[in-house]
Amino acid sequence: MRKKFLTNLGLLMFLNLLVKPFWVLGVDRSVQNAVGAEQYGFYFSILNFSFLFNILLDMGITNFNNRNIAQNNHLLNKHFSGIIILRFILAGVYAIITFGVGILIGYDKSQLILLSWVVLNQFLLSFILYLRSNISGLLLFKTDSLLSILDRLLMILFISILLWGNVTELKFKIEWFVYAQTVAYGLTALTALAIVMHKASFKSLNWNFPFLVMIIKKSLPYALLILLMMIYNRVDTVLIERLLPGDLGSQQAGVYAQAYRLLDATNMIAFLFAVLLLPIFAKMLKMKESVEKMVKLSFSLLFTISVIVAFSSYFYSTDIMSWLYPKNDMEAVGDYTLRIHQSAKAFSLLMFAFIAISTSYVFGTLLTANGSLKQLNMIAGAGVIVSLTINYLLIPNMQSVGSAYASLSAQFLTVGAQVVAARMIFKFKPDNKFLSVLVIFVVGVLLAGYFSRYFPFDWKVNLLIMIAVSGVLAIVLRLLHLRDFVRIIRDEKS
Repeated sequence: MRKKFLTNLGLLMFLNLLVKPFWVLGVDRSVQNAVGAEQYGFYFSILNFSFLFNILLDMGITNFNNRNIAQNNHLLNKHFSGIIILRFILAGVYAIITFGVGILIGYDKSQLILLSWVVLNQFLLSFILYLRSNISGLLLFKTDSLLSILDRLLMILFISILLWGNVTELKFKIEWFVYAQTVAYGLTALTALAIVMHKASFKSLNWNFPFLVMIIKKSLPYALLILLMMIYNRVDTVLIERLLPGDLGSQQAGVYAQAYRLLDATNMIAFLFAVLLLPIFAKMLKMKESVEKMVKLSFSLLFTISVIVAFSSYFYSTDIMSWLYPKNDMEAVGDYTLRIHQSAKAFSLLMFAFIAISTSYVFGTLLTANGSLKQLNMIAGAGVIVSLTINYLLIPNMQSVGSAYASLSAQFLTVGAQVVAARMIFKFKPDNKFLSVLVIFVVGVLLAGYFSRYFPFDWKVNLLIMIAVSGVLAIVLRLLHLRDFVRIIRDEKS
């Protein structure tokens, strides 16, 4: 299983690193700069609002299905023909409740129109993830890897034409961005649907009410977990936009979006680990195989990456934000300086939260695969309380930076509890030597970042030197043990 994990992780990382950095740093960033912080914040707050009710689209079915198909491949045909009906019913419920709450909290006509397209996109994206859960549950990781980048490839094509293709003399509108997503998600969903229908030998839809009720009951613990995690991960910009007066709410949501965009980008890469680990852990647990080596391998890789990313972002936050988001023509110098200062501060805090998020993709995924939903839901509930409390306390005075502190606090609280829960359930023995290596690595990366600021080169060169030194340190400390990786890949039984 370690061989399957490493080889498919390599493919998944390669494909996503080809596409998603260009999407985030090229296309998506250009959209933010083209429409401005206020308009992008307008869209971003609505997007995150739609995420709050996303659980109604899925009800935990995707995670339940991934684990179930990985352990019982023969159930694909039966489950697929019934679940697909259920998902369309849930889509109707999601749309009604999302619009209802949007009206209750005071969304105006323009916000509701944009929300309608965002709701459609959320349905298509959720449908794609469900279809991919069947494919990864069958351990068809290569096919899943290609599907994971298809929507982004299509969006890059469509939005690049609109931004730089000179097809219109009109200024780029945020609505065009949303429409391009609709087309890209729709085409990807059709492709994934064709693949799953072929693998499931699909013939007809199967309306079976008792079966649908059974699926919902089994999925409810997963649904609650996703809902709670969605709240403490996505509520920040909604609260910023609602708690701050007038246009300041949208403007600060846009500032937060600038900082959050790179967290989202790195999170895409870390999420790839969870995509592979959930079916692998589920299969190993069913076969009663030890997961300790797999946990250590995946954690070492993610911890190394996340620590380097976090400290790089801390020491070079202002440089990165200034480079990514130049001053708008109509923006005063003082306003621009304040915007960059706020986004840089929020960015440096959020990227430290990435360490916790990455760790959660190992231990939270392991607990999910084990079916330890009660523990995970209690932990996520605590995360929601912490996030809401700190947001309400800090946003009025600290604005977007206050939300970054809230996110950092909630993420570390929840992942710490997940690690403790996993250790108790799986009887992991403490490895003091390994923990010492982790501490030495963190201190080493901290020093590398600090001294790199004094190198007489451009900041980009200094940043690359810091990353290179940190990577070498990880190899020396054997957090990245290249010889072991080669041995695992060559060993058919690993």
